[in-house]
Amino acid sequence: MSLISVVLVLIIVGMGLWLVNRYIPMDGKIKTILNIVVVIAVVLWLLYGFGVLGRAGGLRLPRMR
Repeated sequence: MSLISVVLVLIIVGMGLWLVNRYIPMDGKIKTILNIVVVIAVVLWLLYGFGVLGRAGGLRLPRMR
């Protein structure tokens, strides 16, 4: 996966999270939990994609090409 693809995915995820936070009414605690889960998922995806994680612990994430 090229650097442009990674940047585009980060922009799309960020815009999606912003739209959810801005326009979907929900409790602040739920928004915080949602934000934390999305950030952790993106960080894990990036670490796996750049080869930092590898196959540690049998963690199955989408393969980057």
